Amino acid sequence: MRLFFIFLTKIKWLNISNLNLIWVKKIIKKGCFFLVKFFWNVIFIHLSSKFLKFKLNMKKIILTVAAVFAFGFANAQETTEAKGFGFSKGNIMVEGNLGFSSTNDKNTEVKTNSFEFNPKAGYFVTDKFAVGIQLGIGSDKEETAGTDTDKNSNFDAGVFGRYYFLDLGQRFKTYAEAGVNFQNGKAGLADAKYSGVGVGAGLGINYFVSESFAINFGLTDVLSYSTKKWDGGKAVSEFNGNVNVFNNFFSTAQFGLTYKF
Repeated sequence: MRLFFIFLTKIKWLNISNLNLIWVKKIIKKGCFFLVKFFWNVIFIHLSSKFLKFKLNMKKIILTVAAVFAFGFANAQETTEAKGFGFSKGNIMVEGNLGFSSTNDKNTEVKTNSFEFNPKAGYFVTDKFAVGIQLGIGSDKEETAGTDTDKNSNFDAGVFGRYYFLDLGQRFKTYAEAGVNFQNGKAGLADAKYSGVGVGAGLGINYFVSESFAINFGLTDVLSYSTKKWDGGKAVSEFNGNVNVFNNFFSTAQFGLTYKF
């Protein structure tokens, strides 16, 4: 820069005085300052835009990570809730089922009433399969024109196995069940006694009101076999396949309550 000013003073045709030289220096300094400031502003704007882009990208990344964590937390919570409804290995189940029916044929004046109570307790050897013991208490009576024409009562004790094979949502759990019962009872107006063995299979579903409490609906004796021996008589065997159970399922239906602990 200094050499440039000396060069200007040596050229006579420019006729630059000391005063003019001072102004030239000021103009050049201001020009240089303006150029530096201009380039600095360009660099600052460029860096600012880069920083803003970086900030926006970081914001997107943070939001994405937050969304992933939120989804994972919600999914984990839903999974936890789903596991709460149902059974697990080591759970103990206590259940009581009630079945009843009543008919009144006004043409023949025949009335029938039946009642059955079936308490049971089971232990889950896996998350899906339980084994346990069960009892059965039942009675039925028939009247014709107000006079008793038939009555029966029974007491059963046995074992059962239950397998849960389908979940309908979080709260509905469907199962298949089979059991073996040792039977004792009385039949007829003469109270004839009998003893025997019965095998039955059915379907059912639990609806969990809470994690420990469920409402049970069971279709009993979809398939059944029994053999009875009457006092002083021979054994009588019977096999039933209720293929019409889904069209008239209330004829074999039981309603009950299930508690898990």
